[in-house]
Amino acid sequence: MDGILPLWKERGMTSHDCVFKLRKILQTKKVGHGGTLDPDVEGILPICVGKGTKVIEFLTDSGKVYEGEITLGYSTTTEDKSGELVEQKLVDTPLTTAQIDAQMAKMIGEITQIPPMYSAVKVNGRKLYEYARNNEEVERPVRIATIMSFERTTEPVWDEVTKTQSWYFKVACGKGTYVRTLAVDLGKALGYPAHMSDLVRTQSGGFTKEQALTLAQVQEVKDAGKLDEWLLPIEYGVKKFSRVDITDDLYRQVKNGMRLPYQVFGLAHVPNEPIALFYRENVVSLYYRYDENTTVLKPLKVFRNE
Repeated sequence: MDGILPLWKERGMTSHDCVFKLRKILQTKKVGHGGTLDPDVEGILPICVGKGTKVIEFLTDSGKVYEGEITLGYSTTTEDKSGELVEQKLVDTPLTTAQIDAQMAKMIGEITQIPPMYSAVKVNGRKLYEYARNNEEVERPVRIATIMSFERTTEPVWDEVTKTQSWYFKVACGKGTYVRTLAVDLGKALGYPAHMSDLVRTQSGGFTKEQALTLAQVQEVKDAGKLDEWLLPIEYGVKKFSRVDITDDLYRQVKNGMRLPYQVFGLAHVPNEPIALFYRENVVSLYYRYDENTTVLKPLKVFRNE
């Protein structure tokens, strides 16, 4: 069983929980996911099965879309509503939409982020959340994130009792972006401690909610013998790369991992990104240049060499 399955992860489960359950449902150990989702977050979680696990990194590299809620007034240890209170500052006078929109617009493009302590980023061989659980301090690395769009989707709501202000947003971002941190940093820019009070991942790996199945639904289609109707071929994971169909003779060289000049693939110039080699309608390998100063291409990733 090989392929890609868009899963709708429900709240309360870790991404690893989903993989563990799917291994039982699909009766195979070779199952992986493309992009971790926190337990409190629901949404699209691309699942790769069998040879499909070889394209996980390319699904992870693709952009993601989230919809969620930001709340001003207090921050938490986890940067979302599940954490303990860290700092509080009452919003006595609600901010205007113009003030909010102006700061959100400033965060579009390349920004720097410091990953939250409750995250899986590794420092000195240990994950940050391991330090956090032991109340240990450690210097966190600064990371670059790309924000393609970041917009408010509802009117801000000011709670006169709790002195907080909240609104929903939609963000399209690149690999490695921490949306929790985006909410916190926006709050700082607006002059208030903040946290992410709700989050849903609506797109990942090119998938949307309409294409996804819940764990219960996966079990249902598996029992009905209709899993093949939902399991996408691994070719889906390389669709962003230029496709080159190769001959029998060329395939014999490619499957042995030979380094080859770009001209044998019928290309007019050295490619600026990997090319996906197809043989008899199946993707067999990704090839890319050996180094910047050569016209020779080499295997970047091998999917099939039978």
